[in-house]
Amino acid sequence: MASRKEGSGAAGGGFGSAKGKGKAAAAGDSAVKQVQIDGLVVLKIIKHYQEEGQGNEVVQGVLLGLVVDDRLEITNCFPFPQHTEDDADFDEVQYQMEMMRSLRHVNIDHLHVGWYQSTYYGSFVTRALLDSQFSYQHAIEESVVLIYDPIKTAQGSLSLKAYRLTPKLMEVCKEKDFSPEALKKANIAYENMFEEVPIVIKNSYLINVMLWELEKKSAVADRHELLSLASSNHLGKSLQLLMDRVDEMSQDIVKYNTYLRNVSKQQQQKHQQRRQQENIQRQSRGEPPLPEEDINKLFKPPQPPPRMESLLIAGQINTYCQNIKEFNAQNLGKLFMAQALQDYNN
Repeated sequence: MASRKEGSGAAGGGFGSAKGKGKAAAAGDSAVKQVQIDGLVVLKIIKHYQEEGQGNEVVQGVLLGLVVDDRLEITNCFPFPQHTEDDADFDEVQYQMEMMRSLRHVNIDHLHVGWYQSTYYGSFVTRALLDSQFSYQHAIEESVVLIYDPIKTAQGSLSLKAYRLTPKLMEVCKEKDFSPEALKKANIAYENMFEEVPIVIKNSYLINVMLWELEKKSAVADRHELLSLASSNHLGKSLQLLMDRVDEMSQDIVKYNTYLRNVSKQQQQKHQQRRQQENIQRQSRGEPPLPEEDINKLFKPPQPPPRMESLLIAGQINTYCQNIKEFNAQNLGKLFMAQALQDYNN
């Protein structure tokens, strides 16, 4: 069994990092190849959403566990409590520290390895998630964010994915320079902003036996409900969200084109009458003409619009397209299974 030891402080006030038995990870060498989740953690996440998640409300929580070689083992979790803006005295960092301290007293895994969040129709590629994951990953390199999709799960297949920020995006976030030039230099596109880590759900042998027993006792007719093709609401909502993101992308493109036109217009102004008139006036006063750098000070260059939001929107559009594709493929599979079941019964 891997040994546990508490590491240095992490994001938001000193969360302990988790290192398992094996070679110590060198600086920058903390790649997580696989995420292993206990079945109890999955049930806690699902229960948290069912109790507090309503509609498009997002629930979040803390993941606890340890790192063994290149595998991140998530063995426990606890939710963030719901609070409003009126709860000014609530301190999330202090709450997390007290929870982990209490878990430690009862000999339960208490080392911080990431966080989880629910999503509404796959709408999780946002600036808030980017900033939060950067804070976690900057403090604890092995940190991941688990994205739980309750809508997909309600259709019969558990939807739980683990993501990390890529090393390129981590460097850009450290510099806090999201200008078009910086993103182009780092070769950042929406495809290489996040990396998905494979997930394995692990249960004890007793739990596996119990699941087999429950499957034998469940009626066949109950499982046939998963073959329902009533999907118009889900597909329509996904398409509506996709169109909204496309509209936002169009607005960003208009802003960027306006910026390019302003830059071009300013460049033309620098080489026309204003410079000539200014130099003529300076010569009449017996002063030397303005050099190029002084002329640039007369014309303040327009600020380029930040491009990170556009990349996030593009990533969200890609996520919606993948969800619609998977949804259509799932419905096609249901159609074939329903037809095969009908032929078998006949």
